[in-house]
Amino acid sequence: MKNSKQLVLVVMAVISALTLWANHPWLNRVYEYRPAPGQFVNTLPTARVGEPLDSVLSRCQASICGRIDTVTQTWHGQTITQIDTVWSEGMITLGGFGGYVIVGFDHPVINMHTWDFDILGNAFYSDRMEAGGSCEPGIVMVGVDKDGDGVPSEGDLWYELAGSEYNNPKTQHDYSVTYYRPDENKQRTPSVTDPFLIDTTYIRWTSNDVNPDSIEGYMSRNQYHLQPYWPLWLQDQETLTYSGAKLRCNAVDLGNNDGNAYFVQYCFDWGYADNLPNHPAHLPGVEGYNPGFKIDWAVDGQGNHVNLTHIDFIKIYNAVNQYCGWIGETSTEVAGGVDFHPDAEMSQILPADVNRDYEVNIGDVNAVIDMILSGGTMLDGDVNGDKEVNISDVSVIIGAILM
Repeated sequence: MKNSKQLVLVVMAVISALTLWANHPWLNRVYEYRPAPGQFVNTLPTARVGEPLDSVLSRCQASICGRIDTVTQTWHGQTITQIDTVWSEGMITLGGFGGYVIVGFDHPVINMHTWDFDILGNAFYSDRMEAGGSCEPGIVMVGVDKDGDGVPSEGDLWYELAGSEYNNPKTQHDYSVTYYRPDENKQRTPSVTDPFLIDTTYIRWTSNDVNPDSIEGYMSRNQYHLQPYWPLWLQDQETLTYSGAKLRCNAVDLGNNDGNAYFVQYCFDWGYADNLPNHPAHLPGVEGYNPGFKIDWAVDGQGNHVNLTHIDFIKIYNAVNQYCGWIGETSTEVAGGVDFHPDAEMSQILPADVNRDYEVNIGDVNAVIDMILSGGTMLDGDVNGDKEVNISDVSVIIGAILM
């Protein structure tokens, strides 16, 4: 019996150690948070005037990152500590168009060539429409820590996960909007048709929109949210500018029997945060819910598909610029994130990634051609494993690019 007890203690200690070092499935870090003005800004999360950004980031992490629960038990005189991670079940807002957050896990997310991870939101369907309700799509970008400093920086590589609207002619890929800090003490201009709007000229914005009717406008303030909509920790900035891709407006005013506005925001097919309801069990690929995201959707700045072994950072930004009456601006919310394969092992560098820049593109083709022309003996270009560097390796790389 003594040996059995010792064996149990050893097994529990091993389990405890494995639990300690296992990758956490939930988001672990908020690197940057820069919401655009919006009706939930300064409340999700709460903020104070002059508050340091680090303090705001800490609140974001407490809201959307997994927390660690530690349980300590004593077994036959031995203290065993088990560690588990729990979804925090909070939420942050990204405000109007362009507002963003950059997050990460405590490990690289491995490309499993399936549903790799999910970003949670608060989208839901209306009881009047199956394909819409409150769907506020945000574009998801993925980053690779190329410079190896462990934080998002200028030396890293960023790619958009191309969702269902990427090639839609109404998607404007080079959109930019600038917001102008309001005077909180100015005289309000209430709406003459919508009693819920107490200031229709609250925050002015301008843009480079291709539609001349929407080059500029105002973000209104409604009676439900009376706090400042401008981020309180950015009060020293007169303007805030955001850039990215703008998706087509997805809201339609269906009205109701009282003659008041009833906006339904329709969901897009796939590929966006806060666009479809979360599956309650956070399972990937379940019909009717947000199925998650695939790293294989990654494209470069020119829209070319790239092959990535893994990603280190995730950026989510609000991709719609629209206002829905008393409902307010369309604002992407983020309620957490989960890696569907947290303990997946990092595979070797993609064989076709000859120049080791974490993607497979024309640069690798050029690298192999240079090797062939120089007559060198380096086998980094031996993509097909035949111990030679020749035109066959070029063909393999081209095939990987087109896959």
